[in-house]
Amino acid sequence: MNADLSAATSFMATHARLLDRRRFELLLDRTDPAAVLAAVDGYRNPDGGYGWGLEPDLRAPESQPGGALHAFEAFADVAPATTPHAARLCDWLLTATLPDGGLPFALPVADTAGCAPFWAGADPEVSTLQSTAFAAGAALRVAAHDPAVAAHPWLRRATDYCLAAVEAIGDSPHAIELSFAVRFLDAASDTRPEATALLERLRPLIPDDGVLPVEGGSAGEAIRPLDVAPEPGRPARTLYAPEVFDAELRRLAAEQRDDGGWAVDFASYSPAAALEWRGYRTVDAVSVLKRNSLL
Repeated sequence: MNADLSAATSFMATHARLLDRRRFELLLDRTDPAAVLAAVDGYRNPDGGYGWGLEPDLRAPESQPGGALHAFEAFADVAPATTPHAARLCDWLLTATLPDGGLPFALPVADTAGCAPFWAGADPEVSTLQSTAFAAGAALRVAAHDPAVAAHPWLRRATDYCLAAVEAIGDSPHAIELSFAVRFLDAASDTRPEATALLERLRPLIPDDGVLPVEGGSAGEAIRPLDVAPEPGRPARTLYAPEVFDAELRRLAAEQRDDGGWAVDFASYSPAAALEWRGYRTVDAVSVLKRNSLL
């Protein structure tokens, strides 16, 4: 079940963007948080938000909720270190928040080159659980070690919106929406007791094998248990049988390619994104294996 970290390191040098190379090095204790923060800073806009392809399939420079997700992921990586840019990102998200407390899936872009159609064609006037949950869920993980994020009014509004939206979720949500809802509730459960109860609301929507096929995605595209519940001991893990994770961890380790990296099972919308997603996925795979004591 062991991954080849030497091969993964060579893959990252050959294929990955600087941010993910720095995140990978931090994961292996080969660099410090300042290096990761310097790399993510290149995607930051003067308004405090993040764009410029930080979400690989959204190449436009404008600040976006999708960019916020990936910025918060980097801020979570550097814990317990903090950065004032995390609270400033919350400031920007407050300006992007709609009256009901939710975020639109994406905001308008001037040039859609290299942007996936679902980003470029999103309605900026309609809140979605998916976008609000992915931003708020990642922010809650940062809030666990950053008091400025924990106390920010945007996070409170977004959390309230998501809790209400999950309460009202239908019987057949899209797999990606469901996965982000579970990850949000897992993070929110540390501070909001009702989040744990809402996880039970979602339990019947998780199949026995834990695999959620992505409707409208590429052939074979699916959200797998480790995508939803990557960390042992967390509430999200209770939605799955323990033996599911034994099998999934073996599968994940075996998916390392001959070139040392991991691949994604979804389509990319530019040559740059195709490379960047593999680097991002490789960081994620090594992180999951390490958190599950397999590295």
